[in-house]
Amino acid sequence: MTIAVPTPSTVEELVDRLVPGTDVVVPIANGEPRAFLDEVDRRRHDLVDVRVHQMSPMRPREFHGADRGGVQYVSYFLSEHLRAPFAEGHIELVPNDFHAVPQILRDTCHHPLLVVATSPPDRHGYVSMGLSADYAAALLHEVPVVAEVNPAVPRVRGLHNFHLRDTVGWFEASTPMVEKAPPTVTYEDRAIAGHVAALVPDGATLQMGIGAVPGLVAEMLHHHTDLGIHTELLSDSIMALVESGAVTGRRKARERGRVATTFAMGSADLYGWIDDNPAVFLLPVDICNNPQVVAEFTNFCAINATMQVDLLGQCASESIGHHYVSSTGGQADFVRGAALAPGGRSFIVTHSTALGGSVSRIVSSLSPGAVVTAHKNVADRVVTEFGVAELKGRSLRQRAEALIEVAHPDFQEQLVAEAKEHGLL
Repeated sequence: MTIAVPTPSTVEELVDRLVPGTDVVVPIANGEPRAFLDEVDRRRHDLVDVRVHQMSPMRPREFHGADRGGVQYVSYFLSEHLRAPFAEGHIELVPNDFHAVPQILRDTCHHPLLVVATSPPDRHGYVSMGLSADYAAALLHEVPVVAEVNPAVPRVRGLHNFHLRDTVGWFEASTPMVEKAPPTVTYEDRAIAGHVAALVPDGATLQMGIGAVPGLVAEMLHHHTDLGIHTELLSDSIMALVESGAVTGRRKARERGRVATTFAMGSADLYGWIDDNPAVFLLPVDICNNPQVVAEFTNFCAINATMQVDLLGQCASESIGHHYVSSTGGQADFVRGAALAPGGRSFIVTHSTALGGSVSRIVSSLSPGAVVTAHKNVADRVVTEFGVAELKGRSLRQRAEALIEVAHPDFQEQLVAEAKEHGLL
């Protein structure tokens, strides 16, 4: 028996639901309901005390800035569109580990309304949230939901599908998916990726973060066997790794045989490959990124980037001194999970220098105001183009020695002197 689909509304009618005190929760990246937020932007001066909660938006909006009207934007991860508005004091940034965002939203949103982009309904009336499950999928069936049905959203399998009868309203809008071009690759990136790939065993389950190095590592693993994927971000490089035959998922502790993720970002080819692909399965972020879930996987390998590492092994991955660039995201989730997993390995990757070689990324002390993303006690391996510094189980002196060895040679003498001054050598 097919369950009847309710009659659609208009976007204007559904934005009318935003009474004072409403907390609008929208997904990350391509899960964003573009037409709904366009209407919120257009009517921002008519709205009163409406908060929009989101991680990493892909489009700039007027309510991000000084002319926000009655809308307060609350971010959980800064994209390029949010760095200037945040620095200017127009938006809020809530510290978080990505896996914990659903609970933060439950605790702080007193009048929540979940608004999501979805695929068109199937013949039974069910829609898919497509390329994003994230925190939004964790809130399904708990809070009122509005669906923006978009023919461009692929139908993806996972725990982020629901029936249109379970909405408080839905409407149709046609907007293209945002694509992300692959990053520029450098010699340093290839050298770092080679060091990491050499330490990934057959049968490992992989998490790969954002940036050039994780994509290059994926390219270098095409001749491995029985790899598994359990990752926050599904990218074109992971798609190519799966298509190479190296990924079977046979040895995974859960979602066996499937590529598990919480959101996807990349090219139109990636989005087409994901569409109705039984090998791909999207999970809410409180499952996908939960360190206790990650700890279930034997030989879990996490690969993430940082901007600065001190000689204790503290990794500053979200700010340059006091200047915020992003937020914690899933890095801390997967570093902790890998530390708990049997045979788990965590790789924090970085170029040895920045600003054209004038600044070392390996430092005796983090820059004032720098935010520690990966704690020293769970830091495992730090990788630069000069090699791998193994930190797990090592003393402070041994850590300092290992990190100085992978620093750029131009800065090693200075680092030794500073380490001695600080009592580390």
